[in-house]
Amino acid sequence: MCCIKCIHQKNGEQKTKMLLLKALNELDISQSQAGIMRPGLNAILGPTGSGKSSFLDVLAARKDPAGLSGEVLINGALQPPNFKCLSGYVVQDDIVMGTLTVRENLCFSAALRLSSQISPREKEARVNHLISELALNKVADAKVGTQLIRGISGGERKRTSIGMELIIDPSVLFLDEPTTGLDASTAYSVLLLLKRSVSKDMNVLQKYNILNTNISYLNGVFSNDIVGYACEAHNNPADFFLDIINGSSAAVNMTKIQNNGVLSTISELERITRAKDNNIKAKCHTITYTSSFFHQLRWVLWRTFWNLMLNPQTSVAQLAVTTLMAAIVGAIFYGVKDDQSGIQNRFGVLFFITTNQCFSTLSAAELFITERKLFIHEYTSGYYRVSVYFLSKILSDIITQRTVPTILFTCVVYFMIGLKPTVAAFFIFMLTVILVSCAAVSMTMAISADQSVVAVANIFMTISFIFMMIFSGLLVNLKSIMDWLSWLKYLSIPRYGLEALEINEFVGLKFCGNVSAVMSSPAADILMCTGEQHLTFQGIDYSSWGLWHNHIALTLMTLIFLIIAYIKLRFIPKFS
Repeated sequence: MCCIKCIHQKNGEQKTKMLLLKALNELDISQSQAGIMRPGLNAILGPTGSGKSSFLDVLAARKDPAGLSGEVLINGALQPPNFKCLSGYVVQDDIVMGTLTVRENLCFSAALRLSSQISPREKEARVNHLISELALNKVADAKVGTQLIRGISGGERKRTSIGMELIIDPSVLFLDEPTTGLDASTAYSVLLLLKRSVSKDMNVLQKYNILNTNISYLNGVFSNDIVGYACEAHNNPADFFLDIINGSSAAVNMTKIQNNGVLSTISELERITRAKDNNIKAKCHTITYTSSFFHQLRWVLWRTFWNLMLNPQTSVAQLAVTTLMAAIVGAIFYGVKDDQSGIQNRFGVLFFITTNQCFSTLSAAELFITERKLFIHEYTSGYYRVSVYFLSKILSDIITQRTVPTILFTCVVYFMIGLKPTVAAFFIFMLTVILVSCAAVSMTMAISADQSVVAVANIFMTISFIFMMIFSGLLVNLKSIMDWLSWLKYLSIPRYGLEALEINEFVGLKFCGNVSAVMSSPAADILMCTGEQHLTFQGIDYSSWGLWHNHIALTLMTLIFLIIAYIKLRFIPKFS
């Protein structure tokens, strides 16, 4: 049994209204009125903007506690701090991984939310039983569906979302408008499912827009012995129910005076309050987990990698674009020569490769933004730790989206262009390009981790990369920059990548053929006959330390940006 005593939320001049037994008038907080929700099906009813969602989130412990006052009692005791991990919460938008099947989604929930003391065989048996109870046998192995993948129907998707929460057999199940977007037949089947799934000790609390609810069902709710609001034959039921909720009907007031149900409820609440253990202090909301860090990491990594592999937009398309880009670049700079044009072509292609690696990471802006709702819901429900989700995203993106495409890109362009034909030079080139990509994608994550709109994140990242490109060493000679601006070069990812690639490629190369003959010619003063001359003109230290300090700098930048991204993800608002 769930009891609510004097809860209200301040938001400027606006207060969230509280509903007594989900159907009564706005309560007067000064009179300490409250409500009781008994085991069974309960509903929060009201018109749009009446505070239903806020009230539901307060009861589910998913509302920011700042500005809230009052108490929510569970069986006469204060709400446990990990209540949101013990209860189920079905959101309105059906947050389910669309690339996975119904069975895979339910298995994921069971693996992370059921106790580690339950064997995998028992978890699988519970999943199979739940699939049968939810009437999902025919679509159990069908993908839920995304914008690119045809999936199951809306009703089946809703039942899958409900199953994700029922898997833990919660004592309290919250549903945010479970019939929104469904046709009448599907909505009715969902309600029958909830009624059939409710055990004698389970409390199911649903939120509805009153005009989208079955009228005969509402008649029964409002006219029972406790609520006592009977709609007369000549009244419009929808208008009558709105009058009750808004407290604007004289007939409602008369009925309320004659009704003794409210007094009975208040009397019971007073008894519960007196029996409450006042020595128990309310605690802040916390998250508890039923599985270890590595168990969570294994399952979240599996889902993340599988999601990438099953999403053609991020797997096949990425490799296809990378291969096409490598072929175009290789064709443009094909077979560079060891003459003066070879210096320009080598310098140009190395600059393009480092810059392209930076701008190609803009796609990582969607990494945390598109799944923001899914992450917040699963984290607050106790699926996994923030560090687990972050690490799985980093590993999956760096391996599948950065490392593999970069290796493919390097193998194509390196030999088509005809860069230095040594094994060491090839692998240093590959390592450098991978580190540039990792540093750039880390910066992208650091910028976008707390953003909610991809376009805004892209603007910040594009501006950052443009300034980095200016200080990379091609567009302006870094030695000629004024002192008060020259420090910006140390923040440029392309600069470190370009310097390392130039040292790796130019050291040891000669571009003048017969050097003695060229040195005696009139043009000797304007020619660069060795790679070392070019590097010296660029102000680049081509010693061993001059080469490897760029890789150290890229590694440090990667770690710093990842730490920033994690901190942002860790502290983004996770309450509604």
